[in-house]
Amino acid sequence: MASRADNIASSLSLANFSKATELKNRIWFTIGALIVFRFLSFVPLPGVNPLILESLYSQTQGGILDLFNTFSGGSLSRMSLIALGVMPYITASIVVQLAASLHPALIALKKEGEAGRKKLNQYTRFGTVGLCAIQGYFLAVSLEAYGASSGLQAVVDPGFMFRIGAVISLVGGTMFLLWLGEQITSRGIGNGVSLIIMAGIVAQMPTFASNLGQAYSAGDTGSFLIMALIVLIIAMILMICFMERAQRRLLIQYPKRATQRGMMQADRSHLPLKINTAGVIPPIFASSLLLLPLTITQFAGNSLSPESTMGQIVVTLNQYLGHGKPLYMLLYAAGIVFFSFFYTAVVFNPEETAENLKKNGGFIPGIRPGKNTATYLDYVLTRVTVIGAIYLTIVCTVPEYFLSMTGLPLLFMGGTSLLIVVNVTVDTITQIQSHLLAHQYGDLIKKAKLKGRIR
Repeated sequence: MASRADNIASSLSLANFSKATELKNRIWFTIGALIVFRFLSFVPLPGVNPLILESLYSQTQGGILDLFNTFSGGSLSRMSLIALGVMPYITASIVVQLAASLHPALIALKKEGEAGRKKLNQYTRFGTVGLCAIQGYFLAVSLEAYGASSGLQAVVDPGFMFRIGAVISLVGGTMFLLWLGEQITSRGIGNGVSLIIMAGIVAQMPTFASNLGQAYSAGDTGSFLIMALIVLIIAMILMICFMERAQRRLLIQYPKRATQRGMMQADRSHLPLKINTAGVIPPIFASSLLLLPLTITQFAGNSLSPESTMGQIVVTLNQYLGHGKPLYMLLYAAGIVFFSFFYTAVVFNPEETAENLKKNGGFIPGIRPGKNTATYLDYVLTRVTVIGAIYLTIVCTVPEYFLSMTGLPLLFMGGTSLLIVVNVTVDTITQIQSHLLAHQYGDLIKKAKLKGRIR
């Protein structure tokens, strides 16, 4: 017979949403914070001519700037106060996380619990400020140099004061976004930073639909191609939803314990190993490394003669490392596989997990605790990561191949963007369901107290 908790979980629906006042307040706060984020993306950087930025940015499409512009909701193309978005924070957090798994002092700090976590978060914020200052300075210098070389003066008054003002503005914009994300996490619903990234990607949807409609009206895109695009997006979303929730559960058994009735009972639990342990980190790293040479050659190409040796090298790199090219696809797939194994090895430590199980008295049936358990965990994790790497490769390379074959410049529907949007959406819906379930449990407790008082 199902328990009362099982009945509550099975009957969970959005019909009870109107009664959950706290959840509604959290959702409204999240929506308001995301609206503030979108407003900031249209505030231009001081000293920049926004009318010339679009023509300058169109000359560097296809490089790493397109990736950052997608994640920032078009803020980079408009050169707004939040042009860098939250990418410096993501980079700093990844670096700190990698260092916390490799450096002995940070490893010891990580084991200190909540105090160590706060210290690592502080290091991450310091790293974010440093990265913002460096990226902001080079962005200001590149904007001055690139505008002057193209004959379009994007900076009204170039010079040292403009660079200082740009760095301060960009650092302030990114740190404000970081603060806004923390407020969403604590007072709203879902992970704040992830929601900001997802909002930036989703904000490109109207432009994507408008460009697709204009291409269809002009006859450049047929009905069959649009239907194939819709089917591909739906298939990718379903595949991501299935694979991101897939787990390999290892049975963990604990020694028998005496209960209140004097009976011996053995506790059992499961150790879940996600198929995609690395998340969206492998595609981001692989695409960033591949697009970086293309971006450099685009900036350097204007000052080089096509007849020179260096100019020919630049042209050759642009040909072979373009989106959808065979060499680009091969290197992209290899990068995803490499970073999947690398980041999984950093995030999950079989020796540490086996030691924790041994300390708590847990063991895997048929496997001796200690070294044998660590070897078995590494064996299972390696095979699970193979499936995850193949899944990431398919999700990220199939859209790239489709875009190259059709000629549609739609970075929005790239595998990395779809991964982020689907993951954040599923996580947010899961948290909403958790709040609804907690609200129903609260009503159940109130009714139980009321019945006890009546009796």
